[in-house]
Amino acid sequence: MLNKIWFSTLVFVALIGANFNALANDEVNVYSYRQPFLVKPLFDEFSKETGIKVNVVFAKKGMAERLAREGEYSPADILLTTDISRLIELHDKALLQPATSSEMTAAIPAQFKASDDTWYALTTRVRNIYSAKRLGKIAFNYEDLADDKWQGKICTRSGKHPYNVALVASMIAEHGEADTLTWLQKVKANLARKPQGSDRAQVQAIHQNLCDISLGNSYYFGNMLKDEKQKVWADAVYINFPNQNNRGAHINISGMAMAKYAPNKTNALALMNFLVSEEAQEMYAETNMEYPVRPGVKASKLVASWGEFKADALSLETIAKQRKAALILLDKAQFDL
Repeated sequence: MLNKIWFSTLVFVALIGANFNALANDEVNVYSYRQPFLVKPLFDEFSKETGIKVNVVFAKKGMAERLAREGEYSPADILLTTDISRLIELHDKALLQPATSSEMTAAIPAQFKASDDTWYALTTRVRNIYSAKRLGKIAFNYEDLADDKWQGKICTRSGKHPYNVALVASMIAEHGEADTLTWLQKVKANLARKPQGSDRAQVQAIHQNLCDISLGNSYYFGNMLKDEKQKVWADAVYINFPNQNNRGAHINISGMAMAKYAPNKTNALALMNFLVSEEAQEMYAETNMEYPVRPGVKASKLVASWGEFKADALSLETIAKQRKAALILLDKAQFDL
């Protein structure tokens, strides 16, 4: 009977780790929301320098559910996410463990890491306002989106998309819930159409004269400029950095964390240290059109050409605390309806 139970346990563990060749000392296992082309060059360089093989499972959703399902048998060591809300979800579901090193402490500003050392930013991105070039150059604040002059002129993706939820949460942290609800209601009244599509689709709509301004993450601008079919969309807009005369533009991140039951902790920490190194930060910035989180590392030439900007100094943990309130306000405003 004991032998049968032991065999069943071995089979279960083998199935859980089926996405990986092995859980050996010279390997590290990554669950990633980031697209393969963004991270593969980094992992290849890490393996070249250390001899540690990086096994990766890529996904668009469901990381928290998978980790919870796998429990202590999970092969995951490192988790890569695309924005703060997904890191907070993993944190709140107790799926992470603290990870510290002198390298990460020195490289990552306090604003962009967890106070309990469970997650760290790798890159930053701005929630920009795109505006039609036919309007001329305009200095925007996020608050301006509620102005009556933009009635029927604004396009955006779903208010409940994580990128917009984070922006609403930052507005709550700045202005409080009551004023943010009023702002959301006025922005909704200014929409040219029901929230839909992606950030790129909003720029396309500006190009098609369906609206004049939209919200979008900064890196999409670079991606469109490099896309033969989408360049014409990007050429039709200015990328604006909001709130430059007050608190600064809202910042989100891509980030990393160590899984709660990481079986290869030493290798996992080595990979985390590599990802915040100057070398890796430069590679990452060149590939993904985002801003390096490590101070002193330059953005790519294309990203730098958009100009310098003032960033909101509000910590991401402070913003994340308002996430649930943001979702409630979006429902109250019936923003997506």
